[in-house]
Amino acid sequence: MNRRDFIKLIAAGAAVGFPPRILSMENLGLNHPQPAPGAATRRPNIVLIMVDDMGFSDIGCYGGEISTPNLDRLAAGGLRFTQFYNTARCCPTRASLLTGLYPHQAGVGHMVDNKGHPSYQGYLNDRCVTIAEALKLAGYRTLMSGKWHVGENRPHWPVDRGFDRYYGLISGGANYFDISKDKAPGVKRTMAIDGESYVPPKENFYITDAFTDNAVKFIDQYGRGKEPFFLYLAYTAPHWPLHALPEDIAKYKGKYLKGWDELRQQRYERMIKMGLISKSWKMSPRDPQTWAWEEEKNKELMDLKMAVYAAQVDRMDQGVGRVLEAIRRIGAEENTLVLFLSDNGGCAEGGPIGFDDRKNGLPPGGVDSFMSYGLSWANASNTPFRRYKHWVHEGGIATPLIAYWPAVIKNGGSITNQVGHIIDIMATCLDVAAVKYPETYQGRELVPLQGKSLLPILEGKKRQEHEAICWEHEGNRAIRQGKWKLVAAHGQAWELYDLEADRTELNNLANKYPERVDQLKAMYQSWAQRCGVLPWPIKKAKM
Repeated sequence: MNRRDFIKLIAAGAAVGFPPRILSMENLGLNHPQPAPGAATRRPNIVLIMVDDMGFSDIGCYGGEISTPNLDRLAAGGLRFTQFYNTARCCPTRASLLTGLYPHQAGVGHMVDNKGHPSYQGYLNDRCVTIAEALKLAGYRTLMSGKWHVGENRPHWPVDRGFDRYYGLISGGANYFDISKDKAPGVKRTMAIDGESYVPPKENFYITDAFTDNAVKFIDQYGRGKEPFFLYLAYTAPHWPLHALPEDIAKYKGKYLKGWDELRQQRYERMIKMGLISKSWKMSPRDPQTWAWEEEKNKELMDLKMAVYAAQVDRMDQGVGRVLEAIRRIGAEENTLVLFLSDNGGCAEGGPIGFDDRKNGLPPGGVDSFMSYGLSWANASNTPFRRYKHWVHEGGIATPLIAYWPAVIKNGGSITNQVGHIIDIMATCLDVAAVKYPETYQGRELVPLQGKSLLPILEGKKRQEHEAICWEHEGNRAIRQGKWKLVAAHGQAWELYDLEADRTELNNLANKYPERVDQLKAMYQSWAQRCGVLPWPIKKAKM
């Protein structure tokens, strides 16, 4: 009997009330030795960490120069994915991550505004089940700290969708120091503790640290219990506004005066040396909307913008370190699966130099500034790919994914090129917990699970690939089947790429292989119809 079968037997026994001693290896008559103290004898804890608007190459273990020692240690002891995908935007990605469905199937085909169509209602529908709901039925403690953004109002908050405990931001990205000072007059951001609205203090508050503090508190409070726990930690960092603590900014100020062109080249070369990308893939050219660093007129401001962005990533990594230490403190590191990823690629909002919504002459970083770092730096964040958040070219949808699980991942520091998608996270969590995806929930029939478990990959095996994976966001659309990717920006013609030879999407083969285009286009259209994708822009239905 292997470890997975034993965990399933433990889960099955627990479900019918067998005492754990009856399910021991010894009493089952198996000749396996008893696990050493601290070894995995129960279903694993699961810690799922998502960051916001972070590019493919920003962290150290993916070629970046930003100091991320805790994520780097996870990668050194775990597994890095080179071809894992999100859905190009925060709300759709969170909907897919939580449900194992494509976002339109879960009711979040765009953002949280209700457009009057079932696929675009702006909150999770009743035909999906969340990871928390499924694991809670199996006896897991379900905990969340951080950004929700898949339902603004009750009864669509985390505690309404399976989480026992919640601390965080119900809404989208907010002022890191004072959520009342938002992007525009009249825009309101909501925070909550469990099922009640919460207004954080205006002094000595930084939202990244607050999310970490409460994640650590949950681990300390529930991690020593008999039940395994599922913790979803969703940071807003490094989403705009550019807000960071002075001591973190000081680490990076002046380091980006070399500019975005040199930064991209340095990251590209490191990624090749690390084995994350093929040296045969040419780096995408500088985005045509921006200019050479030598032509930038305000180098000091742009250096500071990127320094603040880097500081936001740095502080997030410090928080990850505190979470990992909490897991070690309760003796659970060996049998805790940690997954780390980003919800979309780097964000180009605000144009080449980013926006400054306050226009008050203050530099980026503090509570009364409200800026983004802009397309020019996002182009570097997404090295070596092109395009950004919103688009479904590789720059918008490629995410780092780090998996760490000492009890299972034995070849620490390894890299996998197997293809995965955000819909696979739910399937993976259920698989490692030995939980079957339900056909119904609270009397409602569910949309069948779309994802496939990553567990075989974590175990060092080859898993069965998806027949195809698809994307649509704001009319940007794509389908990938094997090495082939058909992709189009909104209102533009389809492009065809061989991602084995050209993952940076520079050699459009659509004219060379029209039959392949037609085949993939037909598959995409069938998927779009099945999932309820509507033409963009969505015409709001009458309520």
